[in-house]
Amino acid sequence: MDPNLLYGIFGVFGLVGLIVIRMPIAYAMIIVGGVGISVIDGPLIILNQLKDLAYGQFSIYDLTVVPMFVLMGAIASRAGLSQDLFRAANAWFGWMRGGVAMSAIAACAGFGAVCGSSLATASTMGQVALPELKRYKYSDQLATGTLAAGGVLGILIPPSVVLVIYAIIVETNVVTMFMAAFIPGLIAVVLFLTTIAIYVAVRPDSGPKGVVPTRKEFVDATVRIFPVLGIFIVVIGGIYFGFFNPTPAASVGALLVAAVGLFRGALNLRAMKSALLETAQTTGMIYLILFGAEMLKIFMSRGGVPQAMAEWMVQSPLEPMTILILLLFALILLGCLMDSLSMILLAIPFFWPVIVQLNGGDDVLAANSAFGMNAEDLKIWFGILALIVVELGLITPPVGMNVFIISALAKDVPMSDTFLGVAPFFVAELVRIAILIAFPALTLWLPSVLSG
Repeated sequence: MDPNLLYGIFGVFGLVGLIVIRMPIAYAMIIVGGVGISVIDGPLIILNQLKDLAYGQFSIYDLTVVPMFVLMGAIASRAGLSQDLFRAANAWFGWMRGGVAMSAIAACAGFGAVCGSSLATASTMGQVALPELKRYKYSDQLATGTLAAGGVLGILIPPSVVLVIYAIIVETNVVTMFMAAFIPGLIAVVLFLTTIAIYVAVRPDSGPKGVVPTRKEFVDATVRIFPVLGIFIVVIGGIYFGFFNPTPAASVGALLVAAVGLFRGALNLRAMKSALLETAQTTGMIYLILFGAEMLKIFMSRGGVPQAMAEWMVQSPLEPMTILILLLFALILLGCLMDSLSMILLAIPFFWPVIVQLNGGDDVLAANSAFGMNAEDLKIWFGILALIVVELGLITPPVGMNVFIISALAKDVPMSDTFLGVAPFFVAELVRIAILIAFPALTLWLPSVLSG
């Protein structure tokens, strides 16, 4: 065996070991990548690379969209938009059995459209919806499970920071990824609403009916969400139809969200300072993880690990679709150990070369490919599938960040109940994955229409 490949394999085990002992993923990748490059090429090489690596990584123009979308979400969580969304959704669904839980899902989807962060969506909507769910005596499992699961909608419904990072890794268009995520995101909302309907049909006492709103209450609640709809249309519609690129779109979105918050008196100097600090902290964390991922990528490429993995997979007797499903299952297991962004940055540089080789290479025609699509369409389809699987990591034990967030808000509910509550939604996500694998056109249709 090539010694460099052996070093790479040791590096993989070392990385897993550092993650298991709870070292932050950014530091684990920096340590493994730095030591690995030094062992293969010598310590002077890593010193020379550090001189330019950070600047080369962080000066990518597409990355400037990250702090803008983070700022947009941070301001949105302080501008009172979540209350408006939940009030409107509750006016539409709350009178039904399980309707308040359905309202929470609809509000999570709406908030995800101006936030782009699953953790922020779960935290913000949890604070708004949990008291209402308790007031109507929803079961602890359904109430907390709905909010934890609803939070995952923030990562897929555009805009999404993780989608931006994925697009940069595989070198595809961010706008195209946003287009591709729209229909799978709507499918998730429909499946989650259906899951709640089935749940309360089986256990009627778990989701009592809410109060039927008066006509005035219904109209007032609906009108209150017009600013949110307007922001979504300006930002996402502007991106889809080519009026501006994602970075200026995110800047416009942050400005509009701030304007709405100031107009309603929900924002003050203290709230803006808090939003800016949160943006700086989150962006710094993301950039540090990106830096660690780039160091690890260099080490693994020098060691030949992705190439060896791709060659081994291609030569295996398994069908390409079987290998794809196994890789997606591996992402679910990774989700038990780390957050969604880290999963994308760590796994995609390994998995993407495998998928490309299984499909027939970068230049393969759709008719001759294993998955029936060219490399560009494959990037889009696999990216959406990977992102959905990454979502599952937010609600699976033992890490399940969304579950931890909701448990912190519902201190009287055992965490085991919340994990039981998200189980039906986990099944719904598996159904969505199966649908998108069976019908890739659901992912690829909108990008082809809007770009054509």
